[in-house]
Amino acid sequence: METKDIILDLRTKKGLSQEELAKRVFVTRQAVSRWENGETVPSTETLKLLSALFEVSINTLLGSPRKLICQCCGMPLEDSSVSREKDGIFNEDYCKWCYAEGEYMYHDMDDLIEVCVAHMASEAFPSEQARAYLKETLPKLDYWKNYKNLDDGGRFEQFKAGLIHEINALGVEGMPRLEKLSALVGGYVNLEYTLPNGKTVKFLDDNATYLGYQLESEFGGDRCFGIVANMDFILICTYEEGGENPELVLYKKR
Repeated sequence: METKDIILDLRTKKGLSQEELAKRVFVTRQAVSRWENGETVPSTETLKLLSALFEVSINTLLGSPRKLICQCCGMPLEDSSVSREKDGIFNEDYCKWCYAEGEYMYHDMDDLIEVCVAHMASEAFPSEQARAYLKETLPKLDYWKNYKNLDDGGRFEQFKAGLIHEINALGVEGMPRLEKLSALVGGYVNLEYTLPNGKTVKFLDDNATYLGYQLESEFGGDRCFGIVANMDFILICTYEEGGENPELVLYKKR
């Protein structure tokens, strides 16, 4: 689709008239009409506003002229996986697992490789093959090529280390010592817990990115511990394979 058709389609789906859309992005109705007739395209700043309004990337608004990949982990990017800045604007250079609300989630390439291998490995693509592919591919991506310029001076790693210490200090019975935290998107770990009154509740935002990890229980059996945390809270739960039958162990405000 061309930009003119994409804007028309998105505007229609959102139930906005040309005049209403114009007000939302601070242009005239005639400007919107010219976009939808293919006479002009929005300016860069207006594309940013349209991207935020319609919750699609600028790449999508322009008809997807570029094949987007995360410049940290290399995964292909779609609108549902593109990262955002603190103000909600899409950052089309990274996925939301590698960059979240202005923070880079990975500062150690080996850690990222192990996380990726766990998700990529299969019978047709064994772990060692996936690891070799990533070790060759990641150094070619912009994030790792420019890592020294993007480094935050170790502040985020210090935050993670402090959070790990805080979680271990809770002394949760049966939970092994936590050694690392990885980036997790809320939609993948937002389990539904049953309260004593029979009602169910979720504690996370599907679209937010958290830090977390999974640990096998020291009690054995088929249940694992799940840890999810950010600057505001720590959540620890147990569950069976695939997140089945979750039970909340601890939810602590920080």
